Amino acid sequence: MSFSTVYPLLVQKAERKGRKKEEVDEIICWLTGYSNEGLRKQLDNGVDYETFFAQAPQMNPNRVHIKGVVCGVRVEEVQEPLMRNIRYLDKLIDELAKGKAMEKILRD
Repeated sequence: MSFSTVYPLLVQKAERKGRKKEEVDEIICWLTGYSNEGLRKQLDNGVDYETFFAQAPQMNPNRVHIKGVVCGVRVEEVQEPLMRNIRYLDKLIDELAKGKAMEKILRD
């Protein structure tokens, strides 16, 4: 699945709850190490999820502190690395949409 197909859905989910696209971008960049420019390039290139995460400059080491349930699945129990990274991103966007403060979402 193309990341550029899913990205607008992540933004829509956040915006429906009064959050901003820039906050979604900040979360994605925090998780993956992409700069805003790097994120834009990946979106423009239409890379799939696997490539998007494989080419990430540096996955944030604090992502292991992301805990909870997404779609009935505990994020910390997902074994497959790609699916775990996808679930991490989903969980962070869920937290944003639920009104959590950015400093708590970005577990630094």
